Amino acid sequence: MTTEVLEETVVKLKSQEIEIENIDHLGIVAGIIDSIGIVEIINELIGVEKDEKVNAGQVVKAMIINGLGFVSKPLYMFPQYFETIACEHLIGTGVKPEYLNDDKLGRVMDKLFIKGLDTIFFIIALKAAQKFGVSLSTSHLDSSSMHVHGQYNTSLPFVIFESQKVGNNQELEELAVKSPKEITITYGYSRDHRPDLKQFIIEMICSGDGDIPIFLKLASGNQADSSCFGKIAVEYHKQLEVNSLIVADCALYTESNLKMMSDLQWLCRVPLSIKTAKSLISTIPESELIDSAIPGYKLASKTENYAGIEQRWLV
Repeated sequence: MTTEVLEETVVKLKSQEIEIENIDHLGIVAGIIDSIGIVEIINELIGVEKDEKVNAGQVVKAMIINGLGFVSKPLYMFPQYFETIACEHLIGTGVKPEYLNDDKLGRVMDKLFIKGLDTIFFIIALKAAQKFGVSLSTSHLDSSSMHVHGQYNTSLPFVIFESQKVGNNQELEELAVKSPKEITITYGYSRDHRPDLKQFIIEMICSGDGDIPIFLKLASGNQADSSCFGKIAVEYHKQLEVNSLIVADCALYTESNLKMMSDLQWLCRVPLSIKTAKSLISTIPESELIDSAIPGYKLASKTENYAGIEQRWLV
């Protein structure tokens, strides 16, 4: 019988050679970002510049980590914030805190804005849904208002200029890029009960499975849901490439929206401002009502035609 002796090598370090860096819960945040592939998605959409020390995807990762930290810092204090945590471990090898300055962050945010934040959000959200097995068989559409303080009288320039290098020299060429359609921060119907303040609207679609935000878009503060819900549903369905049931409130139920969504599956409440609906709930005989799965509730199913589309109404 042979006896093997395992020898362990003990490395002794001087206290001056030991460096302790803090990550708190941010290691989990960075791990989720990496598992979704957010850095790679951003770099594919925005591009990577030659010889840059930190790429756009890493900058976005840094902003997410800063925003989800116990104590977040404004843009101009990013380097100081990342000096207090394990920057390279969380963001990427070779990334130093001083690389994450406000100039770099500003340039990346300009590129994100020009590309379209709603498009970027949708692509990342879809990737996350696929990664973690979120079902998109049903999707819930709604909107909310966010009030702001201030006048907000300025508007976007019609054209945004983007500087790029020409050839192998250092000469810069300005390429004209048309600015995205601006929204108007103004007065409107306030969901948070502050009609005295200007606002903007957030239009959002969440998955029926877990209420995960999948689609997000900003709109002017005075925009009515009924004027845009149909367009949003169609746009979402085209990008999703999955036959998802759209669930919304009665703002979806307008003639123009229903015609626009003729190829989609949808579910919403019929507003009683429609004469047929108002008449139906007051004239339907009790004999037509059947017991539902919920104790104390009965229902009746009716086939109706509105906006030239045959549909099933439940009373």
